[in-house]
Amino acid sequence: MRITVKVIAKVTIVLIAVIFIGPFLLNQALGNRKTNDTAKKSSKENGGMLAQLLKPAPAGDKDTAEQNGPGIPVVNDFEREQVEGHPINVHQVRQPEIDEPFPTKLYGPVAVLREGELGNFEPNEVNKKTGPGDNGEPVYTSMKEKPQADRSVQEYGFNMVASDKIAMNRVIPDTRMTECKYWHYPDKLPTASVVIVFHNEGWSTLVRTIHSIVNRSPKHLLHEVVMVDDFSVKPHLKEPLDKYIKENFGNIVKLYRNTERLGLIQTRTKGAEYSKGDVVIFLDAHCECQRNWLVPLLARIAYDRTIMAVPIVDSINWNNYRYTAQYTSNHHRGIFEWGFLYKESPVPRAVLDKRKHQSEPYWSPTHAGGLFAIDRKYFFELGAYDPGMQIWGGENFELSFKIWQCGGSIEWVPCSRVGHVYRNHMPYGFGKVNPKIPIVLLNYMRVVEVWLDPVYKEYFYTREPTIRGYPIGDITKQLNFKKEHKCKSFKWFIENVAQEVVERFPPLPPNKLWGEIKQKNGYKCWDTLGSQLGGHIGISGCHHYGGNQLYRLNTKGQIATGERCIIASGSQIVYTFCDAMPTGEWEYDQKKYTIYHKLIEKCVQSMEGSLIFRQCDPSNSDQQWVINEVRIWQ
Repeated sequence: MRITVKVIAKVTIVLIAVIFIGPFLLNQALGNRKTNDTAKKSSKENGGMLAQLLKPAPAGDKDTAEQNGPGIPVVNDFEREQVEGHPINVHQVRQPEIDEPFPTKLYGPVAVLREGELGNFEPNEVNKKTGPGDNGEPVYTSMKEKPQADRSVQEYGFNMVASDKIAMNRVIPDTRMTECKYWHYPDKLPTASVVIVFHNEGWSTLVRTIHSIVNRSPKHLLHEVVMVDDFSVKPHLKEPLDKYIKENFGNIVKLYRNTERLGLIQTRTKGAEYSKGDVVIFLDAHCECQRNWLVPLLARIAYDRTIMAVPIVDSINWNNYRYTAQYTSNHHRGIFEWGFLYKESPVPRAVLDKRKHQSEPYWSPTHAGGLFAIDRKYFFELGAYDPGMQIWGGENFELSFKIWQCGGSIEWVPCSRVGHVYRNHMPYGFGKVNPKIPIVLLNYMRVVEVWLDPVYKEYFYTREPTIRGYPIGDITKQLNFKKEHKCKSFKWFIENVAQEVVERFPPLPPNKLWGEIKQKNGYKCWDTLGSQLGGHIGISGCHHYGGNQLYRLNTKGQIATGERCIIASGSQIVYTFCDAMPTGEWEYDQKKYTIYHKLIEKCVQSMEGSLIFRQCDPSNSDQQWVINEVRIWQ
């Protein structure tokens, strides 16, 4: 090779590049690799809140199931990258807090799906037609029976004439997904005490509930059925019930009686105190259990004792007892709107995608309240139900928020199904309790003041302004529990568990005015008059008790009452569903006292008990309205 000046120059340039530029490039490459490795490690360790927690048990994966045997420590990783701001009123929300992870848990064995091989607890039960109501078929009453049936509906909320025709152990259709038959559950499961609270219940609906529990539960897992009579006065619930239980169920069913009316919430706590099983399962007094309903619930609690396991609730018609599936393959879960009316919504795809099989359990923010299973010791570690909550209502939210925000979880279990009779109406009073506001709102307030952050409390009181400031009793114990257990914020709960709440029910703008909308120079107020959705509203004598005469006008121009809205429909004013976004076209002129609709460009006028639109005329007294706040408790 001939060495020339040109060759020497090229070699010199390469040497200079290696000596001076090479170390810099090498350092950059190593730095980038280190950064990427750190990012991958962080991503793998933290995984994002949803990626780690939305996956229930590794059910169905045989290899994983065998590895995660009893006693294997698994960390619930609640550390996550904090999101700046919040989709709700960002300017009002505090800067993100640094969440500490919940304590490490010990996870137990899991169920395994083996396609084509019937599960180890699958019962040998087939549908057969033997009598009225079998296979979930409806039972009808004749015209001759109708008067008696109507009386029973008024007394119990059900058609007891139809119910009395149905066998205590009737066959009901299998509403489970086909996949459910092939789950193999751990052989060693906790025992269950099923708690039933009743007050002046109809005979056959109550007794059929007991039969279905006993008949469709493995004997070695059903420790007992605990019945607690909440001070009933019906004769058939006295000696006849004692005798029937003794003759038909022996010691497996135990009956206790309250000496005064305590209500559903506190009587359920007493039922849990009476119970001796590992798991407490609360059922209403008018249910029918499906095939293999118990085992899937117990299996989830055996896996993680801090799971509340909730069966899918099928519907039993109150009039003819037709048994129908509430949901089949389309999974739903429990949520709420800002007035705390319970709702059910399709499960977000992100939650469902964390499962391998369609029939696996999935997360739910809350539940309806009537039917669920929970580890007995864990229930009392949580403080059971808030003892300050009375009779009925709101206890589902109190327990749900407490579980989620303090390290537990709630799962709906598709392979556990229980039928429930939904009443025609609530036929009972509340005993000696006589608050100045509805009991359910008093209970909601206790939940709100303990478990909601200040921003979210405002959403509730915007929806229910008339009760703000009502005395709710001492909540010191509940607040101390929350602090001592380092429970998460409600913001954390919304962002990580109940994301669709703010999507389906955007937070309400502040109220501009609220109260009764009264004639300025008269004595009548706007009134829904018991209208069905889509019906017209009118006016009637002001009663000053809120309810159907309580309205809210928010800063975005929406007029609402409860969860419904008032809109224009032609020349009429209609009571209907609210749009997703809480906005409207209403304006109130506080100087002229007129209520104006911006799209129609007319004012609301009263005419012979109705509300109509007419050209605005501030001098017309029929178009003049005042909005007076109403607080019935003051």
